[in-house]
Amino acid sequence: LQKVCITSPNPSCKYDILCVMNRATAKKLIERYFQQLTEGCGNTSCTNEFCASFQGFQPLDKNAAAAKALDLFKANAKLCDYYPSIKLRADNVEMGNKMSTEDFSGTLKVDHEFYVRSVQAVFKISVCFGVSDIHYLTEHTVCSILTSCEEKGDYSALVRVVGRIFSNSDALMKSFRKDEFDTTKNLDSVKPAEQQSGEDSSAASLPDPALNGGLDSCEVAVDLDSVRRVYDKLLSIDQVEAALVNALIFLTPNVELDLEYLDVYETNPDYLNIFLIVMENSNLHSPEYLEVALPQFCKAMSKLPVSALARLSKLWSKYSLPRLRRMMETFQQLITFTVVSNEYDSDNLVNDDETVVAATKCLKVVFYASILGGDVDMEHNDEDEEDSDSDELTLHELLGEERLYKKGPRVDPLEKELGVRTVDSIRPLIPFEDFINESLNDVIEMDKDFTFFKVDAETKFSFQSCPFILSAITKNQGLYYDNRISMYSERRLTALYSMVQGQQPNPYLKLKVRRDHIIDDALVRLEMISMENPSDLKKQLFVEFEGEQGVDEGGVSKEFFQLVLEEIFNPDIGMFTYDDNTKLFWFNSSSLENEAQYTLIGIVLGLAIYNNCILDVHFPMVVYRKLMGKKGTFLDLSDSHPVLYQSLKELLEYTGNVEEDMMLTFQISHTDLFGNPILYDLKEQGDQIAVTKANRQEFVDLYADYILNTSVETQFKAFKKGFLMVTSESPMKYLFRPEEVELLICGSRKLDFEALERTTDYDGGYTKDTQVIKDFWETIHSFSDEQKRLFLQFTTGTDRAPVGGLGKLKMIIAKNGSDTDRLPTSHTCFNALLLPEYSSKEKLRERLLKAITYAEGFGML
Repeated sequence: LQKVCITSPNPSCKYDILCVMNRATAKKLIERYFQQLTEGCGNTSCTNEFCASFQGFQPLDKNAAAAKALDLFKANAKLCDYYPSIKLRADNVEMGNKMSTEDFSGTLKVDHEFYVRSVQAVFKISVCFGVSDIHYLTEHTVCSILTSCEEKGDYSALVRVVGRIFSNSDALMKSFRKDEFDTTKNLDSVKPAEQQSGEDSSAASLPDPALNGGLDSCEVAVDLDSVRRVYDKLLSIDQVEAALVNALIFLTPNVELDLEYLDVYETNPDYLNIFLIVMENSNLHSPEYLEVALPQFCKAMSKLPVSALARLSKLWSKYSLPRLRRMMETFQQLITFTVVSNEYDSDNLVNDDETVVAATKCLKVVFYASILGGDVDMEHNDEDEEDSDSDELTLHELLGEERLYKKGPRVDPLEKELGVRTVDSIRPLIPFEDFINESLNDVIEMDKDFTFFKVDAETKFSFQSCPFILSAITKNQGLYYDNRISMYSERRLTALYSMVQGQQPNPYLKLKVRRDHIIDDALVRLEMISMENPSDLKKQLFVEFEGEQGVDEGGVSKEFFQLVLEEIFNPDIGMFTYDDNTKLFWFNSSSLENEAQYTLIGIVLGLAIYNNCILDVHFPMVVYRKLMGKKGTFLDLSDSHPVLYQSLKELLEYTGNVEEDMMLTFQISHTDLFGNPILYDLKEQGDQIAVTKANRQEFVDLYADYILNTSVETQFKAFKKGFLMVTSESPMKYLFRPEEVELLICGSRKLDFEALERTTDYDGGYTKDTQVIKDFWETIHSFSDEQKRLFLQFTTGTDRAPVGGLGKLKMIIAKNGSDTDRLPTSHTCFNALLLPEYSSKEKLRERLLKAITYAEGFGML
């Protein structure tokens, strides 16, 4: 948007307060100040010293009032809410035309044409209607005034009444009620003045407020359909829309103060009507609102108490998808507009931008409305183990660092008030991805935001408190900082304990393993650590392969994880079953392995996240949902057991005689590890209970619960225990959704080598234009998918892309001598490929394929 200064085209104009509004908005504001100074508000008890109705007010002539009006505008002075209909002599208009710019102010030079139009607009007030007698609006009232205005070809009366009601919180709160019972009486007050002789305008008073009682949290006294029809009529008239913009500018500062200091919602829950009515304006996202009106409205809305925000969210969850999406897009557009209109850096953080922060808080209300309005499962929750609070002082508390290392509240207040979590959502009305604002993610200083989130949550806003607006990449950065802080903490504690006990410090989680006994070695070591000192799992992982010289800077750990997973997921061991169709693993309910083995898998997954490593694991999504605290349900069978899911779905949809045709009972059977059948009663004496049309849903639910929860309870409980040993104090559960946790652990299967080529750096004399580099990328792009994965495994230690794709992987290709028969080598710790300058493309391809096909082990070069 082009910001226009109405006082001077000079960007350094000292009256820069006027530069944030367009001409129309500023003009309307100055008009109202001028009117307040010359005519007053009509309230004989007015306490505003800048109002002509104030008893101690000294009258001003028109020139002085005009100059004072501009000063009040610049100071954002108080405006009275109510002012009467004014009848002015025609000669006042002529006097306004004769005013000069010098009369306006001795030192201020303004646009003469703009000033004359501003003063004239003040005088052009309709004298046909007694609109000052209208104290609230109904659809009938608006339609009647609109009809009269259309007949006369003059909308000034409509502009005036709309501007006054929409700028007054009490009047707007009482407007468009469902319980209005005699709208014709209200219409009497808008008859032409000459027809009102002797009529009592008090007939427009509001119906008995007692009629509004008994509304639950999803009911309001506002007739929303009526409001929408009124907006459809009003927004087609330019003059009226300008009045709505100005009214919102006047309204919102007072509303913000009322909410912040007077607790108006607690005393009158109908105060929420204001926000419901304003948000029905389908033009809120337009440029006229984005500069001033909408930011002020968001600031006011963000001051609502949590109970009011929860009520709004419940109400909006009943809206149609197009209306809810419009509200989401309105707040998103304000955030984007503000972000792209400003420049942020480490000294000017987006966290300090009140408009962005307020709009994000408002967007949160829509986010939870989208969850509540979609498919949600607020049941089937695993019982979380309570953290035992010790009365003993920790070392962090003794050092005065408990704020930095505290676990902190991980429950959003609005989420708690609503009783719903993000993980409860099966399918929201609006996809989660649509709430992510990429423009905002680009300017967040994640290190500073993490500090606010972890330490200064009471005084500073962190966008991690609204994780829905952050991309997985941005949240992963926050998780990285949290993990590094924990590692640093454990390192310090180890050093302090070592000094006290006189022992050699061990700042790392060191694992020394043999390649051919990797499971036994890792299991014994990790089991000892988990029993003796579980906090050691929070140290940085350092792996050493016995008999090899590799130093672990990340690459050795990657290979350790890969080898452990290959061993544990080997079908011959029998810990997991493998589905050839889905290519996914599931817990073997009849496994002969002990719980420690499953705990090890959980620890490995936790360590991978904690040490920022990607694993090649293939679990269905229900595993990650269960790790986040949910139980498996029928819908989860669709990816974990698709054949069973389809069979049960057909049972639910069967239109024939279920009992006679299906001949099923509440006793099911499945096979164990050796293929022997196992019978299980879903209910007591299940073999005697037939499945019928009436109880088939219960049968399906119990069947799914058995397969996904009961049958693997022992194995999964041990697995989750190991996972939580590493991640229990991490904000991961608060920040990430189950599908994002999968992305953290497994990375992305989509490999975009074009993006990798664009972000690769070169060293040792190579550039992107070097012939061998051109040959290299032509060779890579010609590889099959399997060969590309082998290359990625050879260079980075994993065949998966990190969160954000291969474009986020900083690979380095360095020159490793001139033409030679030596194979390429790599530093997987640093994603570095050492490539000799081969003499031909054919030789490069042959040497590279041999290297990536037969690569194993670490050595020192």
